[in-house]
Parts: sequence; C-alpha cells; structure tokens
Amino acid sequence: MACPPVGPHRVLVLALDLVVVVVMFFLFFASSRANSIPLESSRLSRVLEIHEREREPASVQEEAVRGLLDRLLPSHSSSFEFKIVSKEYCGGKACFIINNHPSFDSKGSPEILIHGVTGVEISAGLHWYLKYYCTAHVSWEKTGGAQLLSVPQPGTLPHVPSAGILVQRPVQWSYYQNAVTSSYSFAWWDWERWEKEIDWMALQGINLPLAFTGQEAIWQKVFQGFNISSSDLNNFFGGPGFLAWSRMGNLHGWGGPLPQSWLDDQLALQKKILTRMYNFGMTPVLPAFSGNVPFALKSKFPSAKVTHLGNWFTVDSDPRWCCTYLLDATDPLFIEIGKSFIEQQIIEYGRSSHIYNCDTFDENTPPTDDPEYISSLGAAIYQGMQSGDDAAIWLMQGWLFSYDPFWQPPQMKALLHSVPIGQMVVLDLYAEVKPIWISSEQFYGVPYIWCMLHNFAANIEMYGILDVIASGPIEARLSHNSTMVGVGMCMEGIEQNPIVYDLMSEMAFRQKQVDAKMWVDLYAARRYGKPVTGLLDAWRILYQTLYNCTDGANDKNRDVIVAFPDVDPSIISTAELPKVRGNLQTFWNILEGDLLEDDAYDRPHLWYSSSDVVHALELFLENGGEVSDMPTFRYDLVDLTRQALAKYANQVFLKVIEGFKSNDVRHVSSYSQRFLDIVKDLDMLLACHEGFLLGPWLQSAKSLARDLEQEKQFEWNARTQITMWFDNTETKASLLRDYGNKYWNGLLREYYGPRAAIYFKYLIESMAKGVSFPLEDWRREWISLTNKWQSSRNIFTVKATGDALNISRWLYDKYLRNANLREEYKAADYLTKSASF
Repeated sequence: MACPPVGPHRVLVLALDLVVVVVMFFLFFASSRANSIPLESSRLSRVLEIHEREREPASVQEEAVRGLLDRLLPSHSSSFEFKIVSKEYCGGKACFIINNHPSFDSKGSPEILIHGVTGVEISAGLHWYLKYYCTAHVSWEKTGGAQLLSVPQPGTLPHVPSAGILVQRPVQWSYYQNAVTSSYSFAWWDWERWEKEIDWMALQGINLPLAFTGQEAIWQKVFQGFNISSSDLNNFFGGPGFLAWSRMGNLHGWGGPLPQSWLDDQLALQKKILTRMYNFGMTPVLPAFSGNVPFALKSKFPSAKVTHLGNWFTVDSDPRWCCTYLLDATDPLFIEIGKSFIEQQIIEYGRSSHIYNCDTFDENTPPTDDPEYISSLGAAIYQGMQSGDDAAIWLMQGWLFSYDPFWQPPQMKALLHSVPIGQMVVLDLYAEVKPIWISSEQFYGVPYIWCMLHNFAANIEMYGILDVIASGPIEARLSHNSTMVGVGMCMEGIEQNPIVYDLMSEMAFRQKQVDAKMWVDLYAARRYGKPVTGLLDAWRILYQTLYNCTDGANDKNRDVIVAFPDVDPSIISTAELPKVRGNLQTFWNILEGDLLEDDAYDRPHLWYSSSDVVHALELFLENGGEVSDMPTFRYDLVDLTRQALAKYANQVFLKVIEGFKSNDVRHVSSYSQRFLDIVKDLDMLLACHEGFLLGPWLQSAKSLARDLEQEKQFEWNARTQITMWFDNTETKASLLRDYGNKYWNGLLREYYGPRAAIYFKYLIESMAKGVSFPLEDWRREWISLTNKWQSSRNIFTVKATGDALNISRWLYDKYLRNANLREEYKAADYLTKSASF
C-alpha cells in the first residue's frame, strides 16, 4: 500500500498514524458509560427511533454529500465514494469510517471510501480526512474560507492505515445556533449563502440545528384562525433586523412592519433550508409557541389571561415597541394556539423532526416564584407542543438559569420536572464559562447539551477558552450520573474566531480530552497549508493569551473605538491608578472597579499580556511573506493587527482623560488626534479583507427588497442593529447602543471616528472655556449623528482592497514599535497580573 507522498501534510499524517489503529479499536468496542443513561432509558430513545425511520433514503443522503464535495472541491469529485451504513456497522453508535478504496487502481477512480450513519457523519468524515491527511482547513468565507491548496492532486491522495479509521460520536447530538443568531448573522441571507452554511454545518458534524427562518408567515396563518388579521400583526412582528427579539417577546413593531413579500419569500427560503437539512440527515429544530401574542388577542378574547409585560431596554417605555403581551400558559387558549402552530408547520413543511424550541422565560421573569405555578406553566407549554405532535420533545435554552437570579433550585426543579424526564432537553448555553450542569446536579436528571456561547452580538474580538473547550465536554460526559446528550455551539453571532469553532465542532467526535497545545500546532499548519515555524510560534503565544481567557467575564467588546463611553470625563478616575513608565495609564480593567467613580458603563475587557500579543504580531509580520497570498493568513493578520491597535487605542483614550484631569489642553489635543488617526488607519486596514467590510452587510439587506421603500426599510434595520440598536430621544441614547458593534471598514470611517471627534470637540471647548463638560450637548449631537447615519443611503464597497501585510507593517511601525510603549505594555501587564480582583 502506497505511503502518503512527502509534503506539508506529512507531519499530520505521521502523528495520526501512530495512534489511529489503537483509537479505532478502542472506539469500536468501547461504549460511553455516561451517555447511555439519558438516551437509552428515557423517552428520547423513542424519538431517536422515529428519526431513523423517517430519515431520507440512503441514496438521497449520499447525493447530498456528493453535492457538497462538488461545491467544496470539484476537482476531486471522483476521488471519494460515500456510503450510508447502519449503527450496527459502527458498533451501535453514530460514526464515520474512512478507508482506502478497495478498487482504486488509477487516476479517475475513487481513492477514499467513507461510510457514515447519516450524510452528516459522512460529511464530517470527509472533513476529518481533509484536515488530518491533507493539511486542509475549512472555515467561513468571511474568516478566510477553505484552505485546500494543500490537498494533493487526484490519484495521489494520502492513504489511511489499512485497518481504516473509525470515529464514533460519544454523544448523540451536535447542536448549532442561538435564538438571536438568526438576526445578528443570518438576517439578510439568501439561498446561496444558506447553502454554504448548511455545507459548513455538515462538515462540522452538526446534526441538530435551529431552523427559525420564515416562521412569521406560519404565525400569520395561525392567528388568522383566531380572527386576527394581517394588519393586526403589523405592530406585532419586529423588522427584518430584529425578528429574534420580537419572537422572544422582548419587543414588538421595532423596525417593522414586515411586508407581505418578506413573509412569503422567507417561507419559501425556509422550505429550501429544511429540505437540504433533511437531505443530509440532520434534525432541524422548529419553533414552538411560547405565549407571545399580539395586542389584538385581548380584544378578540377578552376573558383570556393576558399579561402586559414590563419594559425591555426601551427609553421611557415607549408603547410603540415596549411591553409585549404574554398569554398565560394555564389559559385554555394557550394549548389551542400551541397546537395550531405545530400543526400548521407540519402542513406547510410536510414533516417535522419532533424537536421544538421554546423559551417563554428568556429574559422574561414569571409573575410569581411559586413552584406549583411554574410547574403548571411548563406542563401547559409542553402540552401545546404535544397536542400538535405526539412525539414532541421540548428543547429549551438554559440562558435563564445563568441570567436571572429568579431561578433558584426550587424554581428550576419545578420547570425542569414539569414534563416527563426525557421529553425536555436543556441547552447548558454558557457551559464554557458558567456551567449549570455542575451546580444543578446535572439539571436535576433532565438531559442536557453542553454548549459553548463564546460570542455576543457578533462582536469582533480575538477571544476564546481553548483549554476548557478541549476538556469541558469530556469532563461533563464522564462525570457521575451524567445526563449529557450532546455538545453545541450557541454563539450570538458567527464568522469570527475560526480556531474556536474548529475545535468546538470537533468535540462532537472526541472520546478523550484534546491536547490543546498540540492541536493548535496542527491548526496553524492546516490554516496556511503548511507549517511555518514563525507562525507556529505566534499561534502558541495566541493560544496562551488571547485564547486562554480564565477570568469568567462576558466578552462583550467594549473597546473605546466601537463602544465610546457616554459619560462625563470627570468620573473616569485615573488619579489613584499606579503610574507606569512614560506616565501612560494601565489598561481599563487593571484594577476592576477603580477606574470609575460609579459603574456608568462597561469597561473594555483585557485578560492577557498585551506585550506578548504584540510579539505574536511581530512574528506574523516577519514570517508572513511566504503565505501572504492566503486568504486565511490575510484574515488572521488583519484581525491580530486590529486587536493590538484597538487595545492601544484604549490606552490613548486614557491619556486624553489624563490631560483633561490635569487641565492640559495641548495634551488632550495631541492624544485626541492620535486616537482619531488610529480609527482612520484601522479603517484602511480593515479594507484589506472581505470579513471586515460594512458593505456586504448593507448590500445583502438591500438585495432582499422588492422595491425602493423596502430597500430603505431593510437598510435602516441593518444600520440600526450595529449602532443605536433600539430607540432613543434627542438626549437619551438607546440602552442597547453599541451592543451590536463591529470593527468594519466604512463603519469606523463614517461613524465611530466622527462620533469620537464630537466628544473630543466638546472636551477641548469645555477646557478652553473653563466650564464643565456639556454632557447633554454631546449627547444631542452624537445621537443626531447616529440617527442621520441610520437613515443615510451612501454605498460602501463590497470588495477588499489593499495589501494587508504591508499595511500591517506600516501600522506596527507607526504605533506599536516604540520602545517606550513596549515597556509601558510590560508594566501594565505586570499590574494586570498582580491586581487582586
């Protein structure tokens, strides 16, 4: 049997071949002791049996994988053969098996044979082979896309060990999405983009994705059955950019009304999405009724138990979009509507996977903490699902247990035990930082999925906890009396930090903890198609710094550039901070709680040695020449340069405040200009890669419009979500301002930079006049700027321009090379590590 040809993938092949045979036999004969309990002895087993019976025929799933291969690697469409097999063939588990093709004899005939229980497992097996035998890498297009140049030509593909490779799933499900991902990332997608995402899901082994698109059209039909007209729903649905929150009952009407064409187009899109998911053998999760109802229901059914909920982040509780209506789950109408919604989906889509998501209490607290009442609510919610689908399983996000202190053990137990064990599955949504499975005795016996949340609002920040990802799911699965039935990725936004999602998706197939350090070395080689020593060294630094956050803080990006402080500068305290060389103040959170005299706003997050990260950037600049044409490298270089400059800009802002405190106008003017220069220069850097452009976000929104008015509405939604987010008055900004911030070319130049300039203008003027900072004047002008920008129609590029390597080198020389600054970084890092939190 031929050995793998000598090449950059050789290192990976040798490393894997040493262990693959042992692992194969271990996986084949071993069973997961922890996972057998919740699946085999619960009612979930019934649904799994139904899934197997109702799954698309083997030929359909095999064809779906062939289509994926044609789109991903068309040059090798004849190099692989795919076959569906039963679980018995895999030792009773879902698995994929990679073999050398027994009939391979010449170029043009299949070289690799991949078996799998479903099309998803086969796709994951294909991805595994490309990763670990061809040094290939697959990520989202916006984060560099697929690196496939390292894949040998057809007829010369690397062989696997003669015994083959068998990889079993240790747990049944690999879950994907958050309830708000549909708005932060998917809001403006057409079928072309969705097809790429479903391919990505299949390659990552995802078999339990949310499928929320188009549900407003279903609701329109359901509510018509309760005598509620389409016009009654105009103020019920949110706009296209805010549907996630109107679905959850947080707001109504904001950004709307939805055109009928939007409802129709999204429903048609959903049918394509579901068809493709089913063709791969996935189990799409459909929505269920949570109790969120339009105001018109009160007038149609006066005796219904409808609660007017409280304010959710609006300014002055504006009734136009504040304070939604919740139908009490104990009202008989609740079950009727719930049943109708499930049945209408089954009619419209022709089938269901029998798993439904419902989050009645997501950031909405029940009116009483009485366990009996909470139990009755849960039972009624489930009855609404079950009355429409006898095999229904309730999938619930566990965010409420992390977010709301209302949920103490008695209340948690009441909700979790309100349905029979096995008919509810909980997402431990933030398990990598705040695992609930530990403190809740494995969710009090209820099956759960260990999930990584990782990202908020699709903010752009190099961040992760690779060590926890590499070990956390394994520890949970092997823990005493484990009820874990899956792993999942529940980020609020995608298309960022590809290393994190590459590792997390792989945990769906890992039986043992991963050596993260070794894995990162392999990742760096795959990412660029070959090992580059200097870049491997850089990634080792990034693994120990940016991707080793252990402080337990939520990583919502609050860098000054993208989340400018809306506070009087006099309350930003610097007087008691330790001085460092050059009198440059340390980073924002060196001494948590001491930077402000009150907790007026969130401070930027810093958890790593900034000087080490700058050194990693130096290694990128010194060693990037031989891979500078790789989109994956360009993305990483732009992102790393952005990260370093963004944290430096936080320091420069503190220098501005320091000058204000000492009444040094020259000092303030100099550092204000330096801050604005950084913003301008960062905007130029971000133009170098498609993943950092504002233009595609706006263009994709406009492309879904049927006429000019819709174009304006959709673009306003897209612009608003990433800036003010929610409502404001002339002098009161949205309480959610900058929550959806982005480091995007165009946004820095035309919004973040001008906003900072307004603040600095009032700062300098107040110093010159000897008066207090005019906070209300600043707010009025900033809010006016924002509202005008939300409604503007100027066009931004959708194509990247500029040489990322040369521009990054120039920016490093301009801002980061300075020796004094490096010493100040080191001093700040020392204080960070020494600080007592």
